[in-house]
Amino acid sequence: MPRALSLFIGNIEAARQGLRRLENQLDYNRVWSADADANASEHRMTRKVVKIMMQRGVFASIDIHNNSGLNPHYACINRLDDNFLHLATMFSRIVVYFTTPKGVQSEAFAHLCPAVTLECGKPGGVGGIEHAAAFVEGALHLSRFPAHPVPKHDLNLFHSVAVVTVPETISLSVGASLSNLCLEETIDHYNFRELEPGTRLGFVSETNLMPLQARNETGQDISGYYFEVKAGELITRRPVMPAMLTRDIPIIRQDCLCYLMERMALKS
Repeated sequence: MPRALSLFIGNIEAARQGLRRLENQLDYNRVWSADADANASEHRMTRKVVKIMMQRGVFASIDIHNNSGLNPHYACINRLDDNFLHLATMFSRIVVYFTTPKGVQSEAFAHLCPAVTLECGKPGGVGGIEHAAAFVEGALHLSRFPAHPVPKHDLNLFHSVAVVTVPETISLSVGASLSNLCLEETIDHYNFRELEPGTRLGFVSETNLMPLQARNETGQDISGYYFEVKAGELITRRPVMPAMLTRDIPIIRQDCLCYLMERMALKS
């Protein structure tokens, strides 16, 4: 091999059952916090992993993911740094910059080296494994990162501005009507599409009920900024682009419904 490779495999027990996590487990994509107060065995394990890799002088960190909705292959970074952008665009011209949620692997490793999260589509989807493998092979052969910035025409950069969840008190369905919130049957077809104001996301059982909670990077509830309920329909209030919309109700409950993004231009 052209350079050393350290491999960390995530939640095997949940993966064996085709799940993100088991009910009694922490989310392995939220346990990378350096906070000493986070003292579960998973937190101690991930701090140990980061310490080992710091001692090894890691060159780059690659966090490989599947997701549960219809999404293109894209890369995520936590820092707007040229080396991070070069690493990300080796995988895709679509790059998402995010600072929340916290406790993700790429954020922990961003203090050590350029770090990227690869979103490779649904498990078993067309080309996901091959795309990730080709990227890893390319990164192994990378002796250094280019000294110049990523050309603007090689990059579609988005900023993740909010995470959208469904409160536990809200009953939820997809394509069926007997719930507080009934999402559109093809809700995940909206991923990475710039939605116009008035786009319907689903139906709501009560006119005065806001069935979603959108929080920005500081944790502020901004649900009313992006969504409203009119005539029993949940609609968008302003142009926005969602990512990670899924029809998988357990995933929505365990993690979120989606992230909201806005286009971002790099400063010259």
